[in-house]
Amino acid sequence: MRAMRVLVAALVAAGSMVVVGGSAQAEPPRPPTEGSPLPPGWQIDGADLVWQASKRVPMGDAAVEFYAGDRLLGRPRAARDGRTFRLDLTALDQANLSTLEARAGGRRLDAPAGAPRSRSTTPAPLPAQAPLAAVDPGKPGPYKTVMGEYTLPGVRLPGFPAPVEMVGVVVAPKGASGKRPLALFLHGRHSTCYKGEESSGDWPCPRGWRSIPSHRGYLTAQRLLASQGYVTVSISANGINGQDYAAADGGAQARSSLVRQHLARWATWAGAGRAGAPGAVRTAPRADLSRVLLVGHSRGGEGVNRAAMDSLSPPPAAQDGYRGPVRWRIRGTVLIGPTIFGHNPAPDVPSLTVLPGCDGDVFDLQGEVYVDGTRGVSRGAALHGAVYMVGANHNFYNSEWTPGQAAAPAWDDFWSEEPDPVCTPNFARTRLTPTQQQAAGATYYAAAARLFVGGDDRVRPLIDGSNVRPASAGPARVLSHAVGAARTALLVPDATTTVTGAGARLCPQVASDPAVACLGEAEGGGSPHFVPFGFISPDPDRYAVALTWSAPGTPARIRPARQVFVAGATSVALRIVVPPNTKGTTLDVAVTDTAGRRSVLGQVRLDGLPGTGFTTSYWGQEVRVPLRAGVDASRIAALELVPRSASGKAWLVDAWGWRPGTPDPRPVPLPRVDFGPVSTVDEGDSGVRTYRVPVTVSGWGGGQVRLYLYDSTAFEVTSRVVTLTPGTRTIDIPVEVRGNTRFNYDAYHVVAAKALRGVAVGAYEGGLIVLNDDPMPAISVAPVADRVTEGASLTWRVTLSEPADADIFGYFAATPPASGPELSSTDVDPEWFEQQTFESPLPSRPLSSANLYVFVIVPAGELTAEFSVPTIADALAEPPEYLRLQPESGPDLVGTVTDPTP
Repeated sequence: MRAMRVLVAALVAAGSMVVVGGSAQAEPPRPPTEGSPLPPGWQIDGADLVWQASKRVPMGDAAVEFYAGDRLLGRPRAARDGRTFRLDLTALDQANLSTLEARAGGRRLDAPAGAPRSRSTTPAPLPAQAPLAAVDPGKPGPYKTVMGEYTLPGVRLPGFPAPVEMVGVVVAPKGASGKRPLALFLHGRHSTCYKGEESSGDWPCPRGWRSIPSHRGYLTAQRLLASQGYVTVSISANGINGQDYAAADGGAQARSSLVRQHLARWATWAGAGRAGAPGAVRTAPRADLSRVLLVGHSRGGEGVNRAAMDSLSPPPAAQDGYRGPVRWRIRGTVLIGPTIFGHNPAPDVPSLTVLPGCDGDVFDLQGEVYVDGTRGVSRGAALHGAVYMVGANHNFYNSEWTPGQAAAPAWDDFWSEEPDPVCTPNFARTRLTPTQQQAAGATYYAAAARLFVGGDDRVRPLIDGSNVRPASAGPARVLSHAVGAARTALLVPDATTTVTGAGARLCPQVASDPAVACLGEAEGGGSPHFVPFGFISPDPDRYAVALTWSAPGTPARIRPARQVFVAGATSVALRIVVPPNTKGTTLDVAVTDTAGRRSVLGQVRLDGLPGTGFTTSYWGQEVRVPLRAGVDASRIAALELVPRSASGKAWLVDAWGWRPGTPDPRPVPLPRVDFGPVSTVDEGDSGVRTYRVPVTVSGWGGGQVRLYLYDSTAFEVTSRVVTLTPGTRTIDIPVEVRGNTRFNYDAYHVVAAKALRGVAVGAYEGGLIVLNDDPMPAISVAPVADRVTEGASLTWRVTLSEPADADIFGYFAATPPASGPELSSTDVDPEWFEQQTFESPLPSRPLSSANLYVFVIVPAGELTAEFSVPTIADALAEPPEYLRLQPESGPDLVGTVTDPTP
């Protein structure tokens, strides 16, 4: 999974490693202290950092990422065995190798055996069911359905060597008159090919292998929508899944191109090209391309979001695989367990995001950004809702990813080493069966269709935080919240917000220091609201208000920088997070106007979501209180929360003036920012040259974006806000390059953009790589003490032919000596051994049998460094023992340890 691989690897690093005794390698590490150990399962292989899982890691939608502590190193490439992951070692400059971790979607993949996953082993109680809604979009409609499939010639997409298939399965209403709205489904990143019980991510599929029919996995939802009068098509994207490791955005633009290629065909088939349409299309009613709903699962969610954006604000031609006219209108999107690596939702297209409470793939539930990331970007008239489905996993929304239903091998993406009280099948009362999950999902997709495409406001309460449920969702416990539509911002915390009151504070949602972040280590869980944007930490535009109390009654007063206008609202809607599994958090809500008049609006009570250490359950629940008379709603100065429960914690995400209704979102083409491909330049031998990161601004209008710049020479991230004026065609991002003749590592200048106001961001990362063009100094290794008696240290000295402008790091692996007994784990200092290997010296064993690496650093600007292996004395009479250290290349080092002379 190489999404953004080159860039993300550079986001936190600029370095390489040289192997002592050999030639320079392209890109390895430099830990901060000599002797950094590698955790079990990790190794350095040439110019790669390698992690090998104990079992196959299924191909999924979340990006596998390597971390050192909480610092993102990059996204490795997966080997065909599904267990081995490699990252070029550029990313390890100054990283502490003892803190390496492999994660996916915020979940650690290499946790030590027996590491606790859950807060308890008692199955969680079922949350209370909400009252039934007045309407049920999950009821089948009046039409019988017909089904067929089409296959067209494959299409070429930029950056993808092999053609991508054009395959779709059509389910349509039988006998429906007139043109019918179109719902298009796009599956996510899953294995592409199978043979028997084996699966792979190859494309094209090898001879004798079959393509996995992931596009046939949404037939339950397709049949429901077709019975209600929709023409539906679910398209295959295996050709993207098998090649998106090389795409800087994880394949989002390619998926958008594929969606629009299909929509263009459907536009033709709905008009004069009807006679040339495939049979599966001709048996369906004509599609109404002015009423399109896009449904995307996982990376398919990111793809349909980009398609919605691209349909309003076209991307640069060089980056896109579709350049035809836009002959459709996307009325809304449904995003199922989606990724959003770029934190760039389409703000003016209504959306519903489904967040599975037991998602084991996109574990961090980053799809919440499709709601939170739209605030303040455009008009705010589009409804963006999220539903949190307790007990649903990631895969089972697609029947072709569900064991017992799929043609190809399939699996439950949720896993833990112990029974999980929320998510383990046949153990947790909260876990849904596949059939229950698929029925509940289909019901909510139909709700979005009925609201966004059909304009039926009666279903809005199902997805906007009004706390009602459809009968067709069965036993599923589903909570919702929303922003947009008829809401008016009362409080969206930012750096200018003032918070007073004991135990209340303004907190950054993303911070490098857990002590100041909204969620610290003590909470022991994650929040969908606080998912980082790539390498950016802290994030200067994302805040919440944290409350902690040990007795009731102390108010938290929260003041925006300016007075707020919410006149016309009937209620105040708040999104509040409370800790998982807690009961009865109670808060009074009050507002004060600029004249000092205070009104207590009411009281809210919240129970935490069912959660364990293996779920992301700190999610904002929507609660409302009526906006009473007594204050001037056009001049609100402060919001007040007063705890009434005995003790507790809570986090206020935002607050809104709310009134019922779903206004026309009136989508408009926003000006758009896209970075070009990463540029590569030589450093040069002298002088200063200025280069510019390629970035284009298209469309018209003004707005603001925040640019984040990582400079690997300074090891820091800086940011600035850029205001775009009408007619702006580029953003000036200069990078100065200073030439010299001393060896250094390649320098990376990586830029990312996020929309703040009035702008769409497509290709959200770019940058400049400055290649070192100076040779590495020659290296020699000489013994200082390679024959010692017990209790002394074997020592060698590394010498460079000339100083370098970077640390030169090397490592040696213990291997069996050519002859004679080998030094054992109990012959060396036990503390040193444990630091090197994470293992106990006992039982005694040869050093080559341990996970032993010996590291050395020659600091920048210096010529020499020494490294040692400390031995210990014992009372045993022994022959000479040997230590053999092997570099990646070059001659081995041999040390001899003898008994003291009698």
